[in-house]
Amino acid sequence: MHHTEIRSDVLDRIISRRGKPHIHDTLDAARTALIVVDMQNAFVDENNPSCIPVARKIVPAINHLATEVRAYGGTVVWVYTTFDDNTKAQWNAFFGGVYSDTFSDAVIDHLRDGSDGHRLWHELDIKTHDLTFSKDRFSAFLPGHCDLPEYLRGQSIDTVLITGTVTNVCCESSARDALMQNFNVVMVSDANAALTDADHNASMTAIAQTFGDVMASTEVIQRLVPSKNPQQRASGA
Repeated sequence: MHHTEIRSDVLDRIISRRGKPHIHDTLDAARTALIVVDMQNAFVDENNPSCIPVARKIVPAINHLATEVRAYGGTVVWVYTTFDDNTKAQWNAFFGGVYSDTFSDAVIDHLRDGSDGHRLWHELDIKTHDLTFSKDRFSAFLPGHCDLPEYLRGQSIDTVLITGTVTNVCCESSARDALMQNFNVVMVSDANAALTDADHNASMTAIAQTFGDVMASTEVIQRLVPSKNPQQRASGA
């Protein structure tokens, strides 16, 4: 896993703004959802062009956190990216812009519905009552591109634990957009994966300063407060 480190001057700045290092002393499980972003073969399998090697190392932390969130009566959501024949034309500023045409085609092909890359990694502990949501942009909270935020609001969930990959792309994008839609955000430091420690820590620093909280999975679990009425939720979109 990554060595997560937020600079001391940044921590001082955070404390000067809110009076304490962490936002949340407790987390009401009934109003909390664990969001697992893009832990698909395309990003975890070393044979794919978008592979993030560290992603395999965060699987135990994600599974443990999922087990605890369920036990406390919270919600577990597995989010995956889906591309199709229209993706390149509809998002050509990125595919064919930021990424070359050749690399874009490879990335899109590995995330088509039904492809091996599209499937969630086989070592993830996914339960039948967990939720799954598809997105077609980086963020799981971008209006018009994922139904997740509307569902969470409908269930009175106001706090999201962001995990998965890539820390500084889909996970950070989801965290930023979640805050902008008035969700409380916690980035779980040992359950996010990027290509390098530097990439990972840049995101953690940005989130901690402005967009939410940053905690290790053990810190999250210590703060969970059991739901009075835990319930198993039906599968989502």
